[in-house]
Amino acid sequence: MMRFSRIKACQVMAETGMVPVFYHSDLEVSKQVLKACYEGGVRAFEFTNRGDFAHEIFGELNKWAAKECPDMILGIGSIVDAGTASLFLQLGANFVVGPLLNPDIFKVCNRRQVAYIPGCGSVSEVGYAQELGAEVVKVFPGDVVGPAFVKGIKAPMPWSNLMVTGGVTPTEDNLSKWFAAGVTCVGMGSNLFPKDVIAAKDWGKITQLCKDAFAIIAKLRAK
Repeated sequence: MMRFSRIKACQVMAETGMVPVFYHSDLEVSKQVLKACYEGGVRAFEFTNRGDFAHEIFGELNKWAAKECPDMILGIGSIVDAGTASLFLQLGANFVVGPLLNPDIFKVCNRRQVAYIPGCGSVSEVGYAQELGAEVVKVFPGDVVGPAFVKGIKAPMPWSNLMVTGGVTPTEDNLSKWFAAGVTCVGMGSNLFPKDVIAAKDWGKITQLCKDAFAIIAKLRAK
């Protein structure tokens, strides 16, 4: 069962402005990355269902996080069907993210009062996700639709809480475009976890990248 309510999960995403997106098949590496992000100020983290036995890694990581990173809201990403969503809910996922919108996943998550953040690439999809109960909607792929798409949605639907994922980098130039367009938060993957940094196990570098990204977001929001 999740440790954090769906409202809490969405509030933290909005407050912090960034959700790291990460997968690794090695549990110890995943622990160190999660801890590094936690020390960098991250409080909502998306572990993705990208490899064989990812559910086993997630289950152990979630139990470890409850002790070592008690305020971290750990969710699961890359979920495309209800059965897989159910599996991860049993492992304590605090929110579920997908690259697409699947109404069946809403049924599973709503029944358990867990936030489902579906991936949407059209205004109609965003509206349908909200109709089904989404507090936060994922704009994906961000590098394809661009900031203008977010701005276009926010004009007639200003209540929309949008999290863009794909093509987001921890730089002021990139982040300024997304936040100026009106995103609630950003999902950041490979650009926050460079392969050479992971290979070198330079966890301090990841902590610093998180701190720098949050500093930029705070600066942009203060304008």
